[in-house]
Amino acid sequence: MRLLVAEADRSLAESLQSRFQQEDFSVRVISDCGQLAALAAGTAFDLVLLDTNVPGAPEGEPLCGVASRWPNTPLILISAEASAEERVRALNAGADDFLVKPFSLSELVARVRAVLRRQNRPVRDVFVFEDLEVNRVSHEVRRAGRAIDLSPKEYALLEYLLRNPGTPVARASIVADVWRMQGDALTNVVDVYINYLRRKIDAGSEHPLIRTIRGVGYQIGGNHLAR
Repeated sequence: MRLLVAEADRSLAESLQSRFQQEDFSVRVISDCGQLAALAAGTAFDLVLLDTNVPGAPEGEPLCGVASRWPNTPLILISAEASAEERVRALNAGADDFLVKPFSLSELVARVRAVLRRQNRPVRDVFVFEDLEVNRVSHEVRRAGRAIDLSPKEYALLEYLLRNPGTPVARASIVADVWRMQGDALTNVVDVYINYLRRKIDAGSEHPLIRTIRGVGYQIGGNHLAR
């Protein structure tokens, strides 16, 4: 499932991203409404988690424009302080649920899943990113309808990148999460497997998905200092 988290508190945003990735969500994090407005047309999410204190809300758009841009996408609001009247106004404006800080991450995850169930949106077993589809059950991978045969380690690397779409990930992080090891001993191996993936995923495509981020590592999608 694709989750958009709009949260200005960096520490909380990182905690939310980490927890929901553990729950097999693909998470995109933004810190202000301007970043939300800059998302490419056609960008879709299965649920939006929005802090009411995120800066830059346009005039007359208390929900950062989320309800108008994605009218059919479930929206959960979080806030440090909110009266009963404020919560009612938010729900009437289009929010599906409202949670006041501080809250437990377990409760938030439960509320997210409850909202998705009410929307008849069961957690899917398929990652969809642009024209790439990855079935997490069968491990079948397709790009623009073309079947792609990956080794188990190539598949694990691809799935890890997809859990961090548009976000640079360091080689050391890939080693820790995909190879389950610590240290720099396998960073060169990461480069080799990235090349394997590129040959299979991006072969014949005018729009490469896997990018090198200088001085950092790799990412799938996005344009941040990429080549």
